Amino acid sequence: MNQSVEKVNLLGLTRAKMIEFFKSIGEKPFRAQQVMQWIHQYGVCDFDQMTNVSKVLRERLKGIAEIVEPEVIFHKVSSDGTRKWVMKMPGGSSIETVLIPEGNRGTLCVSSQIGCALDCSFCSTGKQGFNRNLTTAEIVGQIWVAVKSFEQIDPQKERPVTNVVMMGMGEPLLNFDNVVDAMNIMMDDFAYSISKRRLTLSTAGVVPALRKLGELTDVSIAISLHAPNDELRSQLVPVNQRYPIAELMDATREYLSRLPDKRKATIEYTLIAGVNDRIEHAQQLIKLLHNVPCKINLIPFNPFPGSDYKKPRSAEVQKFQSLLSNAGYVTTVRSTRGDDIDAACGQLVGQVEDRTRRSGKYIQMQQIPG
Repeated sequence: MNQSVEKVNLLGLTRAKMIEFFKSIGEKPFRAQQVMQWIHQYGVCDFDQMTNVSKVLRERLKGIAEIVEPEVIFHKVSSDGTRKWVMKMPGGSSIETVLIPEGNRGTLCVSSQIGCALDCSFCSTGKQGFNRNLTTAEIVGQIWVAVKSFEQIDPQKERPVTNVVMMGMGEPLLNFDNVVDAMNIMMDDFAYSISKRRLTLSTAGVVPALRKLGELTDVSIAISLHAPNDELRSQLVPVNQRYPIAELMDATREYLSRLPDKRKATIEYTLIAGVNDRIEHAQQLIKLLHNVPCKINLIPFNPFPGSDYKKPRSAEVQKFQSLLSNAGYVTTVRSTRGDDIDAACGQLVGQVEDRTRRSGKYIQMQQIPG
């Protein structure tokens, strides 16, 4: 009886792993870069279209490999040009991916998990629960879909995706290996050529994994802080109970010290009316960050069903920003984009079959490299 061969999804292989794959079937290493270009730069998922690959090899690849992109079940363009995709994953749950255009820049917000185990109180994604980590192919597949949607077939043309932020559904550092591999593919010259300065990983503060990340890559980082003291942050971001602010700031400084340039961390701070937007909070934040090379991105809270939090008034946001700016911090206020299609920051929910227990799940689910 013939047993079916489990095919390798080439969409999720880094160049090093692609080379090993071709070596394992007796092929030269240069086949890896050829196939990577076809997949990532030309958006090809049919081996027959890879014209510079021999017909014999193409036929062989059909039997042992595949190129499986995510299944798009929803795609909508906002009135401001923001695009949102909902992609169905094997098992029935779905994720969301958002592309935000701004001038010549296109920033893709990529998900790393189906749902999120951290349960931050102001984020609608966390309220959906957690299903599983995405595979490397499922993470990379999001940028594949975004680029392909513009019908780009000439890799020399200006691409619609110039920046990638790992800020979609999930905590990237709790899907460590797959996220690192996916980012390596994004940065590869035979794939998407995203600059390390234009590729940002955002974390809520999984400290051991952040330290490990610095040993393996030098992408930009963003820290989801949202509060200037441990008492308040533990209420908003429960993982703070395990890794308090002092440890997170130490790990952030350590990561930045490894970078070959003078890049700064982005401190993300969601402003919630009456919760963390007062003058004393700004003053505490100024003191906390005095020795952390950083810029600050203020994010007015985006309401979602079931939340009691409220969006701060514009005057309060401006006052908070002015205090930080006057203290010498480069401080921006994130524009609300795509809220008419629920694509704004904190609004990504997908459809998640929750497989976690709500109590303490952020501790149970983390798989942190040693």
